[in-house]
Amino acid sequence: MPPSRIALLQSSGRPGDTVKNLEILAGAAREAAAGGAGLLVCPEMFLTGYAIGADVARLAEPADGPSAGAVSRIAAEHGIAVLYGYPERSGDGDARSDGAGDGAPVHNSARLVGPDGSPLADYRKTHLFGGFEREVFTPGDTPVVQADLGGLRVGIMICYDVEFPENVRAHALAGTDLLLVPTAQMHPFQFVAESLVPVRAFENQMYVAYVNRTGHEGAGADAFEFVGLSCLAGPDGLARARAGRGEELLFGDVDPDFLRASRAANPYLRDRRPDLYGALTRPRT
Repeated sequence: MPPSRIALLQSSGRPGDTVKNLEILAGAAREAAAGGAGLLVCPEMFLTGYAIGADVARLAEPADGPSAGAVSRIAAEHGIAVLYGYPERSGDGDARSDGAGDGAPVHNSARLVGPDGSPLADYRKTHLFGGFEREVFTPGDTPVVQADLGGLRVGIMICYDVEFPENVRAHALAGTDLLLVPTAQMHPFQFVAESLVPVRAFENQMYVAYVNRTGHEGAGADAFEFVGLSCLAGPDGLARARAGRGEELLFGDVDPDFLRASRAANPYLRDRRPDLYGALTRPRT
């Protein structure tokens, strides 16, 4: 099977402006498709912005809301699959006219849409990072979400989720070939993008597409400097493609034949001894 080209959109868009961010996504989809990519991966909370405070509740939508329809049309127009992040309002509640929301839980979510515009998978971030996220989001409870795309089994996580080794190992055991990780990685934690993500790819024998925001966002205690450094890491532990710190559309190839050969040569999953790992599921004392 030939390699599959994917595109990683490293951008913070325009925080608080969903309409503008959909325009940016449409332009990136057009460019990605022209560059031969079959999949475009956007950062965490791309449709609305990440550090937007109370606007999270105002801008949150159901998984099949108006923005989902807009992304589906973009994907179908350009014949490219799209993974995008957004705040998801559970159930059928809408935000109140005062912007405070109707009390329905809001999740930090990502949706994968196929090249025909059909929804393929929905994921809710399971590990919330810091007080900011825990104040506004409800964590998801499904650790492994997958879809089949272009002959690959694709999995989804969001940012902090990938920093838990058990989480990624669960994907490896479920057969994930390509793990998509939209992220909002900020200073001073750039070692995650630089070192941890390639190691996760190696120890679990998969490709990992880690797609970050960039630049400054928010104010006061909720001000962040996103470090960029998006990458496509391969099962050999190397970054097959790596972005810098600014806005960028990055291309990389996922090679199923190389993945198959790497898995045959690497003994990690074969040499596991799960009977010794019971402590992982026991409460801390």
